[in-house]
Amino acid sequence: MRTRNLKKAIAVLSLSMVVMTSSIVAKEHSNNDNNTIIPYKFYNSIFPVIGSNPTYGKFYGAAVSSGVTLGDPSTTKMSTVSASAAWTSKNQTMYLIKSIGYTENNDWMFIEDSRVFLSSQDTYGLGTGRTVDGRSQNSLTSDDAQPMDFDLLRFYLTIAKKIKPSLYFGVGYMVDKYKNVKDLNYNADTKTSYHTYSTKHGFDLKSTTLSGVSLNLIYDTRDNIATPYSGMYAFASYKYFPKFLGSDKKSSSLWLEFRDYFSLDKQNPRKLLALWSYVNTVTSGKMPYLDLPALGWDQFGRSGRGYIQGRFRGEDIFYTELELRMPLPISKKHPNRYGYTLFVNTTSASDKDRNQKFLQNFQFGAGVGFRFLLNKKSRAYLTADLAIDENKKRNFYLNINESF
Repeated sequence: MRTRNLKKAIAVLSLSMVVMTSSIVAKEHSNNDNNTIIPYKFYNSIFPVIGSNPTYGKFYGAAVSSGVTLGDPSTTKMSTVSASAAWTSKNQTMYLIKSIGYTENNDWMFIEDSRVFLSSQDTYGLGTGRTVDGRSQNSLTSDDAQPMDFDLLRFYLTIAKKIKPSLYFGVGYMVDKYKNVKDLNYNADTKTSYHTYSTKHGFDLKSTTLSGVSLNLIYDTRDNIATPYSGMYAFASYKYFPKFLGSDKKSSSLWLEFRDYFSLDKQNPRKLLALWSYVNTVTSGKMPYLDLPALGWDQFGRSGRGYIQGRFRGEDIFYTELELRMPLPISKKHPNRYGYTLFVNTTSASDKDRNQKFLQNFQFGAGVGFRFLLNKKSRAYLTADLAIDENKKRNFYLNINESF
């Protein structure tokens, strides 16, 4: 049985490991301050995490972002690794390690996403249309929320080989294990979306497993992963989840993603327009409710600013975002240290059980952000965003590195 003390203990241990490891690495490589990038040197940015957002409430913890070039910097892109640990006012403990990297001469590429959550999250049913009683699915009133507790163990790893310049093909493995799931609103008189979907499609209500392999095609010409100024990124991933690998039911899904960066000033690369779009769709079988495509459950959890993570969920989801990124001329001595952004996004999700079609209904979010440069060489930025949903509800987000 989980307790608040157990969560705090795990959070403190996780924070200590992140901060101690990062401090050691930082001290080992603190002697070079010029603008030359040294191969195999870690460029670290460490900061405390204190803030709030609609998913976690108030939170505190620590985060580190590291950039390292695993070869000649003239022929090898910089890899990025980010790790964080946090405890929240909603009694959630979260430990994350995420990375995107390149070996020497960009011959191999790897993408990793590991998470351990002792967590909770509200769900709001499937689709982006109207609820059964006719209310807008984005109303965000207190009686719309369906609170849930769960523990999540996630491990995703993709390894890809360069087959042409900037083009990679590879395979991956992924597993999501949800345990100790509690559907807090469900009772004999109140039917929740989680209970209705899970019982209809034959899933256990307390624990689910989704485990499978993937085929991946990646095209990446970005000049930097943490904060791109130019280039393009495209990612196609077909995922197959058979029962013999541990999945509760056989299923498959397709992820299609595209990002592009348009310069607005040839003299200043900080002035740009960034575009991000993705589609995530279940192509066969049935997935557990909590594994269905959902807003904010991308690798870095950055989609859907303005809404709670998982606010929109369905068998299919489409997301797109447009962001203006500009320098903020606060300091003449450090003209690129500060910046601001303006962004707008939209989401569409389906619900086949209620005959809500894909791309039939859309929900919007928008906001403004502030940027502070933490590490010039790795382009690590501290980002603070204020976003609103369609009901003009304001939400605040504090992160490291750009959303995309």
